[in-house]
Amino acid sequence: MTYRLVVALMMVAGLACAEEAKEEWNETTLKDETIQKIQQAQYTYKKCVVDTMQKPEFAKMESRNATDVIIKSCEPTLAEMRKVYTDAEVPGVVADRHLKKMRIQVTRNLLQQLMYAEAAKKAGMPGN
Repeated sequence: MTYRLVVALMMVAGLACAEEAKEEWNETTLKDETIQKIQQAQYTYKKCVVDTMQKPEFAKMESRNATDVIIKSCEPTLAEMRKVYTDAEVPGVVADRHLKKMRIQVTRNLLQQLMYAEAAKKAGMPGN
């Protein structure tokens, strides 16, 4: 390799590292006020899912379809939570990772509950 090529590759690698460093979050603590806002947003999201799940039209739907509709209908609450993170200067990558994790956990729990209710209904259990 020529000297210029090596220097150019090193510069490109350095720029890539600099871009990654911008996305790193070195702060290890959040203010109590921010944590409370995040917890409130989590509660609001989970409440939205539970309240929507209890609507009678979802009892008639297949569990996977109902889960998809419910999660999508509560998506705006996650946007509010992301705003709390970005207002606290948490990098978008970190905020998105947490939101994705929470969305997956809530989706799994919701699907499990809906599948259980669907199975109970088919089995003729009372109250379903």
